[in-house]
Amino acid sequence: MEQFLYIPESYIQFFMVVLYSLVIGLSQRKLRMKSEEKEPFFGSDRTFTLIGILAYILYVIDPDTKVFWGIGGLTLVFLLGINYCFKLYHLQRYGITTIITAFITYCTPALIITQTFEFSLLVLVIVLLLTEMKETFISFAKRMNNDEFLTLAKFLIIAGIILPILSNERFVENIDLTPRKIWLTTVIISGMSYVSYLMQKFVFRHSGLLVAGIFGGLYSSTATTVVLARKSVKAPDYLQNRYSGAIVMATGMMFLRLAILLFIFNIPLFYQMWHYFFILFVLSMGIGLGIYYYKSPTHEQLRKFNTATEDKNPLEFKVALIFAALFVFFTVATTYTIQEFGEQGLKVLALLVGITDITPFVIGLFQGSYDITAAAVISATFLVLLSSNVLKLVYGLMAGSKRIYKMLIVGFSGICVATLIALLIVM
Repeated sequence: MEQFLYIPESYIQFFMVVLYSLVIGLSQRKLRMKSEEKEPFFGSDRTFTLIGILAYILYVIDPDTKVFWGIGGLTLVFLLGINYCFKLYHLQRYGITTIITAFITYCTPALIITQTFEFSLLVLVIVLLLTEMKETFISFAKRMNNDEFLTLAKFLIIAGIILPILSNERFVENIDLTPRKIWLTTVIISGMSYVSYLMQKFVFRHSGLLVAGIFGGLYSSTATTVVLARKSVKAPDYLQNRYSGAIVMATGMMFLRLAILLFIFNIPLFYQMWHYFFILFVLSMGIGLGIYYYKSPTHEQLRKFNTATEDKNPLEFKVALIFAALFVFFTVATTYTIQEFGEQGLKVLALLVGITDITPFVIGLFQGSYDITAAAVISATFLVLLSSNVLKLVYGLMAGSKRIYKMLIVGFSGICVATLIALLIVM
């Protein structure tokens, strides 16, 4: 029986070539069937399969010099050139996707023989995705404005070029501040803003307030609270619950944001605290979603009221610089407070920091820049969370419509109680 279990490697390679080429050919046939334009295509499933088989034969009969395989490739170039010239001069069609796909199919045997199975499979998957996603790319391109790639270039410059070349030496010996750490804060804040922008514009374009709350909270829950609360003043009654729910969910995303920052800066502490953040995140999002979908407006009401967000300042670079300045300020203030007043002074400072956005403060804590215990870092973190949540409720009540008061009080009361419980557990 063992002799039947042995399959020569050449057989396996050949069947892989046939299978890969056939799948690529089937994808081309599907594109041909979907196309509304009456134009000749360069083959489909059988043609591409035969191209793969021919390439395999020519490759293996002369594996050393590969002369025959090269001659076959030149012949394919000639045939595809005739096809392209016909399209160009008679049909005024300039696309060469099918031609490039045919070349890739011809290279499939060499790929399978010389490379690993995983890599050859990855190439097949990428080819299928690129050939199938034409309409997706067209739709994506239509939503892009003229500055989209300029924005991407800016982010790559600040994250991939400037950050690596900055010094990691301290400005002052007893204060853990370096050019690289300060700029890293700018990169992270800009990165979160950029990711939120991309998700809102290209993935969840028509989800309105729900996405504004979720991704706004991933960037800055305090800013999102103030912005949405102010917008609720002019919003109709049937959207008040949605504004309230979006504000509460923004605070829920704050817990996820802090977990991400903790994972970036302090993995050992992350393993100690992640479950607290996870529970608070799930609880807050659950409360927010409950408020958001309570007395939902009709589709007609939603259609009449446009809640789309503006595509401005995707990097929020100026705001990121402000965050970096606050990071420097809080690092110096925290260092001084710990030196003069110890861990008790840090707790008082944490309560005061909640007046502003807490991200610069907690980044300094998470980096382990101070001579304090992990327990003190955890206590200070939950104190600043409690302070921030209470003050966001105050901001929401001050800036928002009176019609959202009840839901905001209900939502933030639940979050603050849960945060207080977590604080009492860790202290």
